Amino acid sequence: METAAPVSSSPRTVSEIYRDYSARRAGLIRALTSGTRSRRSRSPPLPSCRSHAPPLRRISRLTPRAASFCLTVLADVDEFYAFCDPEKENLCLYGLPNGSWEVSLPAEEVPPEMPEPALGINFARDGMKRRDWLSLVAVHSDAWLVSVAYFYAARLNGNDRKRLFNMINDHPSVYESMVDRKQRENKSGGVDNSGKSRHSTKRSSDGKMKNSRSAVVEDGLEDDEEHSETLCGTCSGLYSLNEFWIGCDSCERWFHGKCVRITPAKADQIKQYKCPDCSKKSR
Repeated sequence: METAAPVSSSPRTVSEIYRDYSARRAGLIRALTSGTRSRRSRSPPLPSCRSHAPPLRRISRLTPRAASFCLTVLADVDEFYAFCDPEKENLCLYGLPNGSWEVSLPAEEVPPEMPEPALGINFARDGMKRRDWLSLVAVHSDAWLVSVAYFYAARLNGNDRKRLFNMINDHPSVYESMVDRKQRENKSGGVDNSGKSRHSTKRSSDGKMKNSRSAVVEDGLEDDEEHSETLCGTCSGLYSLNEFWIGCDSCERWFHGKCVRITPAKADQIKQYKCPDCSKKSR
C-alpha cells in the first residue's frame, strides 16, 4: 500500500517553498515549450515523485555521448501533447520538485495530500487549436503552482507570505513564458536548426571566451526573463541576474559560480570551462 511522503520532506521556510515553486514552474514550462528530454528517462507515476524525490535524469543533464544512447528524443511539448490522448482517463499535468514534469492520473486520496492540478486536461485537446489548448493548460498550471506554494505557506506569518508572493511574482508566469517564447521564435524566423543550445558560450571580438552568464547579460545578448527557468546544475537553484553564473562548454549546463568554486576573475582566465562532472569523465 502506498503511503504519503513524510512531513519532513515538505518545504517549510520561505526559501524552501520558493525553490519548490521555481523547480515545479521550470518543469511546467519545459512541458509546454520546446525543451528536449529522453522518453526512456521517464519513471512510472508515483506519489512520491510529487514531493522531494531524487532528480529524474533528463537528456539535458546527459553528455552528448551519453545522449546518443537514448532511445527516443522529442521536444517536451510534442511529448506532452502525445501523452494527453482524449481517449485516456482524466489526466493531470504535474510540475515536479526536481524541475521535471509528469502527466498522470490524479491522486486517489480524498481529500488529496496536497492541491491537485486541473483534472482532465486531455479531454479538450482535440476540440481546440493546439496553441489555444496549451495556453489553457498553462493558465491552469499557474493557478496550481500558486495553490501548492500557499498550501506549504499556510503556517507562515503575514510578512513571510508577502515576501514569498513577491519572490514568486518577480518571475513571468508559465503562460507568460510560453507566449514570450513563441513571440521570440516568430521574430527570429523559427527555431534555430544549428543544434546549438541557446545557452552556448559567446566570444568577444578579440576571441576571448565569455562563458559566464554575467558577461552575456552585460553584452545585452540575453535577459533575465529569457532564462528565468534555468536551473543550476549543482544545487538546482533558479537563475538570478544578480548572481555570477558560468556555463560548461561540454554539457552546456549552467552553474552558480559559488557552487563550482569559480569567481569572475578566475573565469576570465579560463579558455574552455568544464564542470566537475565533465572534468571527471575526461580523465
